[in-house]
Amino acid sequence: MNIIQIIPGSGGSFYCGNCLRDSKYFNALRAKGHQVTKIPMYLPLFADEHDISEVPIFYGAISLYLKQVYPIFKKAPKWVDNLLNSKPMMKMAASMAGSTNAKGLEDMTLSMLLGEHGNQKEELDHMVNWIAEHCKPDIIHISNALLLGLARRLKEKTGVPVLCSLQDEDVWIDPMQPQFQKKIWDLMHERAADVDALVSVSHFFAGVMKKRMNLSDEKVKVIHLGVDINDYQYVSPKEKERNVGYISRMCHKDGFDIVVDAFIELKKKPGFEDVKLVATGGSTGDDAQFLKEQKRKLKENNLLDKFEIYPGFEGKEVNDFFKKVVLVSVPVRIGEAFGMYLLESMASGVPVVQPALGAFPEIIEISGGGVNYMPNSPEKLAETWAGLLSNPDKLEELSIAGFEGTKKNFNIHNHAAEIISLYESLRHPERSRRVNS
Repeated sequence: MNIIQIIPGSGGSFYCGNCLRDSKYFNALRAKGHQVTKIPMYLPLFADEHDISEVPIFYGAISLYLKQVYPIFKKAPKWVDNLLNSKPMMKMAASMAGSTNAKGLEDMTLSMLLGEHGNQKEELDHMVNWIAEHCKPDIIHISNALLLGLARRLKEKTGVPVLCSLQDEDVWIDPMQPQFQKKIWDLMHERAADVDALVSVSHFFAGVMKKRMNLSDEKVKVIHLGVDINDYQYVSPKEKERNVGYISRMCHKDGFDIVVDAFIELKKKPGFEDVKLVATGGSTGDDAQFLKEQKRKLKENNLLDKFEIYPGFEGKEVNDFFKKVVLVSVPVRIGEAFGMYLLESMASGVPVVQPALGAFPEIIEISGGGVNYMPNSPEKLAETWAGLLSNPDKLEELSIAGFEGTKKNFNIHNHAAEIISLYESLRHPERSRRVNS
């Protein structure tokens, strides 16, 4: 099967769970003998991914923004677009990727959802024509519902089924000005009719999006994320130093300050003099002041020497990080649709300690490899850490359970087979009806 994945890039400048998800499914689908091509949008994909040098970056982030905000750029000569979408400019944009704030981009979001009727009609036609000419796909999979505006023209041009994943769209829309939010959700509902299926990464988020987009149960499928257990190295907590870890973009939204404050609280308790905080996941220029503040707090509490930022958070480097910690926490303030780092941690034998928000309870219940806590406060997180760090047998129990639970229930090869089955049912609906009748 010839599969097209349309994916917004991050440039690899910070930990991007959705990007990692797409990368892992690319490998799993290829391992099953399918041809898969990733089509990047806005920014380059991770540096260690397959060679996509012959695939253009569509909807280049810089030119897209300038054309939306300053209409004069729509009339700019071609060489201006080429300059704005050049590798040096894309590299610069990627380093600032986290600075993109949904608030202020309401018009852009609406325009993208309008697709062939939006301000990016030329970019849409460019992408669609390129895919039709160079890829000749059997199926097209769009990364998230904010890109639903692509679907109608893609189906018209290629004549193949198009489906779309659902993952954290609400995180983008909710900070927007209130008068725009309903318009966007209504337009997403309308544009959902243009795809053959919507695939949520968790039951929790399926429920959220059914309500937000006014979708029927039949329209939304649930296929959990997965990892290849062989990509990670299991190490028992009893063989490691008692360090706590954080793996995500080091920003306010993902609760890095909660982790820092919890670490300060933990270190006030007797018996944890040896514990260090190890963080990875990268950051952007937008996070510089925030990170400076976290280091200041640690310094004021004489803990800066107990804090380490580990540079590797993708590919094989991530194994070195997990060898340094016995617990991982990413206390995202409003929860998440899933959280790829949960699977990466548990596949490495590292239990997770997460607030009871979003899909975290669902994933921990299925895997058995962690605990939830509430409220999502530094004090409660520190208390939960202390209880586990003081009980090595419990840590070991959670470590083994998480590894086995991930291997059994979040195996990417099994989930890839589910996706292929869904693809086939969309390509041959009559065959699917016969099987189910």
